[in-house]
Amino acid sequence: MMPAGARSPLQQLIVQFGSSVIVTDPAQLAAVNVDHRKLYEGKALALALPRNTREVSTILAFCNAMCIGVVPQGGNTSYCGGTVPDASGTQLVLSLRRMNAIRSVRPINDSIEVEAGCILADVQRVAAEMDRIFPLSLGAEGSCQIGGNLSTNAGGVNVVRYGMARDLALGLEVVLADGRVLSTLNALRKDNTGYDLKNLFIGAEGTLGVITAANLKLFAAPRSVAAAFVALPTPAAAVALLALLRDRCSNLVSSFELIPKVALELVLHHLPGSRAPLNSPSPWYVLCEITSTMSGEPLAERLEAALSFALESELVTDATLSQSEREREDFWFLRENIPEAQRRDGPSVKHDVSLPLDRLAEFIELAGSWVQTHVPEGFLVCYGHVGDGNLHFNINQSAPAASLLAREGEIRRAIHDRVHEFGGSFSAEHGIGRQKVEELERYAPPLELEIMRAIKRTLDPNGIMNPGKVLRVQSNL
Repeated sequence: MMPAGARSPLQQLIVQFGSSVIVTDPAQLAAVNVDHRKLYEGKALALALPRNTREVSTILAFCNAMCIGVVPQGGNTSYCGGTVPDASGTQLVLSLRRMNAIRSVRPINDSIEVEAGCILADVQRVAAEMDRIFPLSLGAEGSCQIGGNLSTNAGGVNVVRYGMARDLALGLEVVLADGRVLSTLNALRKDNTGYDLKNLFIGAEGTLGVITAANLKLFAAPRSVAAAFVALPTPAAAVALLALLRDRCSNLVSSFELIPKVALELVLHHLPGSRAPLNSPSPWYVLCEITSTMSGEPLAERLEAALSFALESELVTDATLSQSEREREDFWFLRENIPEAQRRDGPSVKHDVSLPLDRLAEFIELAGSWVQTHVPEGFLVCYGHVGDGNLHFNINQSAPAASLLAREGEIRRAIHDRVHEFGGSFSAEHGIGRQKVEELERYAPPLELEIMRAIKRTLDPNGIMNPGKVLRVQSNL
């Protein structure tokens, strides 16, 4: 019990930083209390909006001393409830939206240093102004922030060529739970001086510290692009087509997206202005793209030749190449709006899984058959980044009166058990958050969990960083 006249921890924070940094306005709190998919709703103690790394450091040091939980939140686009507080009213949401400066640009080094609150699309724009690209590209790029992208090791549509967020980071600035600042913000491609500490924080979802800045890799901008929308009979044909394109087009393949007929139909039904790129329907489609940094490269001819061979081999049944940038954008509109079309169609149970490429088609067949037999309340919408084995194995509710969500836990367990049997992962790019904590405990080897918890105890002994996310650990909260 506080002595009479003593200030509460929240009052102390407001006195120290002011009400513009420590926000208690109910309307602003309401926006950060609910996750992107409206699956989780909490109650924040307050919203912290620091303006620089020093303020982040001071806030964390105070919260650590007072054992106040801190929930880092970027663009709040998490699919797994990783960015919202619990319902206790005791956790501080920490947003870096004000820390959105481009600190430096080094064209010769092909690197850019940015603060964690930068919107992904803004980093892409600055890179384009330098005739470079930052290749991380996702549907939420207009609102997601770099700190969140790194904290979840985001993937996106260009992973097949450029890798995950982890592969795009040269160095980080991170504030630890006790307020100390760890800076590995160098722009080196090679550095073997001990452990690679930055990779502890990439994919940790804010449970080990707060990423406040990053040094990111840039790449030469593509000067030639060719895209195609391809019809094929099965996922096995899609995997075979990927191998063919890699053989015929070398390392030029940058994107390779699997789309089922049902997903295309959902987009055409729910998104005005969308149109089918091919005249006849097909059970499956692939949107593929090859790029080159050489101008005038005859990529369309190269892609057309590879697809003609695939047609003659009966690997694919139809294909169309984009004849303009507008047509290419129309192809990508269909792919990028699958999640929105699903949302408009109704509730869904989502799975973000990855499989070895040589087992991906078999998994879709067997798991898809299980859904058809055991989930009459829903229908399968399976799409994703086949280039890296990542599938969004989603099940949409089939009728307004259906009870799909009531069976979510049972369905998720069945799908994830099959993923595990196939040597895959139940979390490919969306992270663990709050939703998949039990899944991590079920599928991760005991030694891995032991090491993860040991790292957590070392860096966050009081357990203040994003409590209840990723790992179950003892805390002093």
